[in-house]
Amino acid sequence: MNFFYVINGKKLKQSLIISAAVIFAAGIVYAEKGNVSVFSPEQPSAIYNVQTEKKVIALTFDISWGEKRAEPILQILEDKGVKNATFFLSAPWSKTHPEIVARIVKDGYEIASHGNKHVNYSTLSDEDVRKQIQISNQVLTELTGKAPNLIRMPNGDFNKKVLKIAQEEKYTVIQWDTDSLDWMNKGVDNIIQRVVSKAHPGDIVLMHASDSCKQTHEALPTIIDQLRAKGYDFVTVTEMLQQTEVSKEPIA
Repeated sequence: MNFFYVINGKKLKQSLIISAAVIFAAGIVYAEKGNVSVFSPEQPSAIYNVQTEKKVIALTFDISWGEKRAEPILQILEDKGVKNATFFLSAPWSKTHPEIVARIVKDGYEIASHGNKHVNYSTLSDEDVRKQIQISNQVLTELTGKAPNLIRMPNGDFNKKVLKIAQEEKYTVIQWDTDSLDWMNKGVDNIIQRVVSKAHPGDIVLMHASDSCKQTHEALPTIIDQLRAKGYDFVTVTEMLQQTEVSKEPIA
């Protein structure tokens, strides 16, 4: 015996609308968990590390003030044969230390932006955020002959607004996965232990070459030696981003 079902056209339309709404809602929930879905185009985000099985690590150094620490750190990198590292330079420091900027370029290290004013950009107006990024871009381009495309915000501070403006200015925002906390000056052994114990493939390590960080240059040789002993190769942040998959953190 055959059975035939007659479906009311109006009810069918209602059912399809409800089904579509459920699927759309599921897509939104999925996106809010930090995943990419067809309903949510990828938002601007900051990069903390790269997911890779290769034992590569990016040493990064922020510089905002002083002239006593940068050159010793550059000399250590040269003496240890570390040919790849990334320096995030603030515009005011770069303008007053063009000879050190020139050495960083000559030594072949990557230069990225650390903004202009050393303030929390999330507290600034849209116009002022854009201005800070553009001023730094102009200064670094004039000093190095090359426009940077990576930026680390002062104090690592940002929000969705800052990320969006940085993206509009053709920048990728770089954070870190391992923080040396060298700015706290808690001792050479403490800095070494934090970096070496937390390091992992695809890691971006935050250190400083500003004068307020008085122990970084003393810890750096051992950090390099111990990471090499673990089989790590040193790369720039740009080289790191060429690995398989970057790890981004969603911003609330």
